[in-house]
Amino acid sequence: MLAFTADRLFASAATIEHPVMIVEDGKIIEIGPRSSTNIPQQISTLDLLQGTIVPGFIDLHIHGGNGYDFMDRQLPSGLSAIEDLLARHGVTGYCPTTVTAPLDVTLRALERLANAIDSPGGAKRKSPRPCPLGIHLEGPFLSHARRGVHPADNLLPPTLALFERFWQAARGHIRMMTIAPELEGAPEVIAEARRRDICVSLGHSDADFAAAERGVAAGARHATHTFNAMRPLGHRDPGIVGVVLTDSRVSADIIADGIHVAPSIVKLFANAKGADNTVLITDATAATGMQNGSYRLGSMEIQVKDGLCTADGKLAGSVLSMDQAVRNLARFADWRLDQAVVAATRNPARIAGLANKGVLVPGSDADFVVLSPDGHVQRTFVGGIAC
Repeated sequence: MLAFTADRLFASAATIEHPVMIVEDGKIIEIGPRSSTNIPQQISTLDLLQGTIVPGFIDLHIHGGNGYDFMDRQLPSGLSAIEDLLARHGVTGYCPTTVTAPLDVTLRALERLANAIDSPGGAKRKSPRPCPLGIHLEGPFLSHARRGVHPADNLLPPTLALFERFWQAARGHIRMMTIAPELEGAPEVIAEARRRDICVSLGHSDADFAAAERGVAAGARHATHTFNAMRPLGHRDPGIVGVVLTDSRVSADIIADGIHVAPSIVKLFANAKGADNTVLITDATAATGMQNGSYRLGSMEIQVKDGLCTADGKLAGSVLSMDQAVRNLARFADWRLDQAVVAATRNPARIAGLANKGVLVPGSDADFVVLSPDGHVQRTFVGGIAC
């Protein structure tokens, strides 16, 4: 048992000044103001000084970092390097994300990611490193017109049989799936994925308003990197973006790096989706945390220069870190830091069905981050143990 004290703590519904948080066996057992919380004399106290305790960040869309890609055959050796980078930026849980590739390559990648989740060093471990919490299947059920850099030759029409092959290869660890709802067969696959408690996300789509609505009716409840790889919003032809921004059943994520989406559009998005349905992602690649140069995104080579990731002149993921995304959201949308933090903690945990994650309440996992007053990461804890 260990008690943590700090300058303030962002709880699920309020900010606690001069808090104490008591942790035992990786779980939070009590939170409250120091003035009214009894700290047993026999337990040690760690004072985090002028820091602010917030829930650990959760990244639902990340392809790699520190020179490694999640689809790489070297994944077992590269996993710790990626997670070291994530810990430095406050991420305590994440969904390793695939990119469209030949079918056999995707199936093998899903098997490797399932091994990472199931291994003693995976999500079931009790060690101080960020944990893979489930797989995000991005591709191959994407629109040719809005595929971005996903290889056209490897895109496939959605079918229940193909979805089942992915599910079996991942051993049930698919937690999110991006799909273009206008594709033939998409509604049936969306409905089946929803039945298996997968967060189905609309993305890489050229859907008009009606097709996007059909996707929501089938069970889709989220949208992938809003505005990017989507039919543009038109005032007479609102398309998929019109559904994403106006349907209260749909949460949505955005890449708030100031490159993928202009700061003013991030503000528009945040105002439209509100505090409960705004989610931050990084879409980070192997280049994240590295110098300018050439890196891999799945089977593709990408070029990175001054924060811009491209392949054949198209945007290809990012080098954004989650703590920077939080600071950017606060600045772009004129939100308080505690509001922006929710978009990287409680909201992604809720939409992905991650129990006991993304909040600091008694009974939740003691995954938390200590921030400076301006939102920079000072320390990261997983299960109450410093990374």
